[in-house]
Amino acid sequence: MHEKETALTAAEWNLMECLWEHAPRTGRETVEYLQKSVGWSRSTTLTMLRRMTEKGLIACESDGEVLTYRPQIRREDAAREETRSFLGRVYQGSVSLMLNAMTRDQKLSREEIAELYEILRKAEEETP
Repeated sequence: MHEKETALTAAEWNLMECLWEHAPRTGRETVEYLQKSVGWSRSTTLTMLRRMTEKGLIACESDGEVLTYRPQIRREDAAREETRSFLGRVYQGSVSLMLNAMTRDQKLSREEIAELYEILRKAEEETP
């Protein structure tokens, strides 16, 4: 899989999570998974598979009888893109504003605080 900058819609996230969890998946497996997890109909899932294949987000392969699908972008890359978009849209690109808002509204464990300190220490070391 290659790194591809793309913003996923909420519906695309649902389908990508299905494929990131287990790939390749057949069309039938994907339909069944998304019916159970989000209530999509067969036609909705097949339409999404076709559109996302056209966009290059997923690959479709055929063995002559069965179509299988696999992600063409990594979850980590999609999450990073989503985070950049969210940060810019909601916090004007400010990580400190976001962390301030998040830590006010959510109780952090000592382990999470230690992880944040470690992340900041590494960022400080990498800053020229």
